[in-house]
Amino acid sequence: MTTIAPITPADFDEWLALWNGYLTFYEATLDEQTTTATFARLVDPASGIHGVLARDDDGRAIGVVHWLAHPATWTTTDYCYLEDLFVAPDARGAGAGRLLIEHVRDWAERNGSAKVYWLTAETNETARGLYDRVATRSGMIQYQIKTT
Repeated sequence: MTTIAPITPADFDEWLALWNGYLTFYEATLDEQTTTATFARLVDPASGIHGVLARDDDGRAIGVVHWLAHPATWTTTDYCYLEDLFVAPDARGAGAGRLLIEHVRDWAERNGSAKVYWLTAETNETARGLYDRVATRSGMIQYQIKTT
C-alpha cells in the first residue's frame, strides 16, 4: 500500500533522485544552489512551500509533490498551486500520482483554499490521462516572460 509522508531533512537523497527525474522528464536543468534552496524550503515549515513523498510497501520513495498557497483576486481565500508532481517511471500506474493529488486537495480543503490548480506539458499524455479523470481542464493558456 502506498503511503504519503511529509518530506524531512533525512529524505534528501531520495527526494533528489525524484527531483532529478522530474527535471529530466521536462528536459530542464537547475544549478545546485537552486536545488539545495528548494529542498531547504520544503523542510522549513515557515517557508510556505510544502512537499510530501509517496512510498511503496518497501518504504522506497516512488513519488513527490510540492505545492504552495497564495492569495487570489477572484476569491477571499487562497488558491493552492500544485507546482511539481512526479512518480518514478517504474511505479507509474499503481495510483501514487492520484494519491499525491488527493493529498494536496485534502490539504487545500483543510486550509481553506478555493481551488487547487497546476500546469503540465501538452505532450505529457500519460499524466494528462490521470488529470482528466481527477480535475477539470481550465482552458487557459500560459504565457511567460523571463526576468533573469
